[in-house]
Amino acid sequence: MSSDIDPYEHLHIALNSDGTLTRFVKLPKANTVASPDDPVVFKDHTLNAEKKTRVRIHMPTIKLPPNDGTRIPIIIYHPRSIWFLSFWDSDKTYILTSKLACQVPAIVVSVEYRLAPENKLPEQYHDAMDAILWVREQALNPNGEHWIKDYGDISRCFLHGCGCGGNIAFFTALEAARMELEPLKIVGNIMNQPMFGGMERTSSELQNCADPAFPLSAQDLVWEFSLPKGENRDHWYCNPTVEGPHTSAINKLCRCLVIGFYGDAILDRQQEFVTMLMRHEVQIDAMFHDSGFHAMEIVDQEWMNYIVEIIRHFIVDTENKP
Repeated sequence: MSSDIDPYEHLHIALNSDGTLTRFVKLPKANTVASPDDPVVFKDHTLNAEKKTRVRIHMPTIKLPPNDGTRIPIIIYHPRSIWFLSFWDSDKTYILTSKLACQVPAIVVSVEYRLAPENKLPEQYHDAMDAILWVREQALNPNGEHWIKDYGDISRCFLHGCGCGGNIAFFTALEAARMELEPLKIVGNIMNQPMFGGMERTSSELQNCADPAFPLSAQDLVWEFSLPKGENRDHWYCNPTVEGPHTSAINKLCRCLVIGFYGDAILDRQQEFVTMLMRHEVQIDAMFHDSGFHAMEIVDQEWMNYIVEIIRHFIVDTENKP
């Protein structure tokens, strides 16, 4: 059972006396040496120097629009993190973001957000909103980042996230829906296996409590790390189906895509989330595959290709709708 699994040992972490973590896992970094012949090039910018956050911009080189004023959409991407471990500059994140940039095609802005438990929610949502405002500023500033200014269409922005990043994409989309961001416009929200939870166990959680990749005890621990002090897993940051200050903005969301897999312990949460969006009359595309497991695109290249293709179709279809 999940209770027999030591979550600290499983996640390769140690909690220090000051409340910080020692993270023993070192993820392989993306190769930062780019060639002009690469189908996608990237560069990093400081997002917020005080918060020590960055963005990484991915630009397709082989499918650029002709010099006739045509522009390509912008995907603001929030990578996986399990709340405590940054995948932002990992090789797996680079492969995914490069595929999105090349195959959509689109400019992909990957957001580095702060980690728990050193930074608890909603700090990650604030970092994500910083990224939206940064993209807007680059497009409007005559001296802004020229990839965004010269090739990006800020009236065709998509928020996208995987796992915890899917959670961040949702709550950031709610905040963006309340704001006046013109001429930047969020036209779609993409949530791949978004991470949610709750106090009462669901069937999929109980069936997959000892999941080899992300057992229930590990999920409980990372929620303890990330939620505001004193809050449990029925806080709306974890369980958006409960009533909260976010509820009134749900019906303001634009079209959403939710991707999930039946072998994921969070499956029931994701399906309840889709039902909630439908109840608020949000236009929703839900793709739940009858196999698979949480974060499977990290270890299976074919599944990554499958997910990228689903996202490409969603973006093209969204742009073709009136």
